[in-house]
Amino acid sequence: MRKILASFLFSCLFFNCGETAPSQNSMPPFNTNEKTNNFSIIIHGGAGTILKKNMTPEKESAYKAKLEEAIRVGYIILKNGGSSLDAVEKTITIMEDSPLFNAGKGAVFTNAETNELDASIMDGKTLNAGASASTTTVKNPIKLARAIMEKSPHVMMAGRGAELFAEEQGLQIVAPDYFYTERRFNALQNIKKTEDTEVKQSNKQSFYNPDIKDSKFGTVGCAALDKHGNLAAGTSTGGMTNKRWGRVGDSPIIGAGTYANNNTCAVSSTGWGEYFIRAMVAHDISALMAYKNLSLKEAAQEVIQKKVPQLGGDGGIVAIDKDGNMVAEFNTAGMYRATMNDKGELSIGIYK
Repeated sequence: MRKILASFLFSCLFFNCGETAPSQNSMPPFNTNEKTNNFSIIIHGGAGTILKKNMTPEKESAYKAKLEEAIRVGYIILKNGGSSLDAVEKTITIMEDSPLFNAGKGAVFTNAETNELDASIMDGKTLNAGASASTTTVKNPIKLARAIMEKSPHVMMAGRGAELFAEEQGLQIVAPDYFYTERRFNALQNIKKTEDTEVKQSNKQSFYNPDIKDSKFGTVGCAALDKHGNLAAGTSTGGMTNKRWGRVGDSPIIGAGTYANNNTCAVSSTGWGEYFIRAMVAHDISALMAYKNLSLKEAAQEVIQKKVPQLGGDGGIVAIDKDGNMVAEFNTAGMYRATMNDKGELSIGIYK
């Protein structure tokens, strides 16, 4: 009888009462959730002091229309079984071609009255990535970022070298004055006037003045999940108004402005770049999901509502996780944003 009892207890322990004991390699992945969306897409057009009282009905309608136009391009790609990379690139291209946003055509001006553009893109399946910084003649920097990712052994190129590579790849090259818009040029002149006043009063670097740094918001970005379970993210910007000395922000930096990993999420950032670089915002959100088992919403709140403000920065992110959950998290008064899920439901937001 004792032998029978011992044999029974051994069987229970070994087979876990009928269930195979999971090995370390077969443990379920972190953040295991039911699939919310088979595919989905989320975009942003920049965060900052975006207040309804300062927005005319015409301007608000223009922003909403362009956000809808852009996100529907990506949605159609995903609906038809296309890749998240294609959806991200094509969606951002629409926003780069619009003068409404601080990217591509609507890029802000440097102190030298030029336009220097940055962009990045990342593939969540392979962790491959591409980025470009400080280009002045490439019409669509997001296309250059993808070309760098797929057609070169490098991750980031900058300046004239990046432009030469773009030319070799047959990307559209434009004269620098293509990026001129009167609104952005006037904004630079106003900031320079503020700078002159500050120089007389203080030795502080003027582009760290809160009013000046807020004028830069307008970066665009996109994160997407396709039907194949692949995540991708991309970001494009004209940088900070009145920037000098070849300043580069977080947008082209993988892990700060853009990050995608099929195991966790895809993120695109918009905010005060110096702080988003220090906090490695996009990667930190993914890391919190991977190492602390936080949900996308919890991770985004931890980084955007706690970590970044504690450093002194502000801004926001849009992100999507491997189950299709989408988050738009920001600590500013507003952020241009839109989402679409696999049911075709569209949501557009501007204010808090």
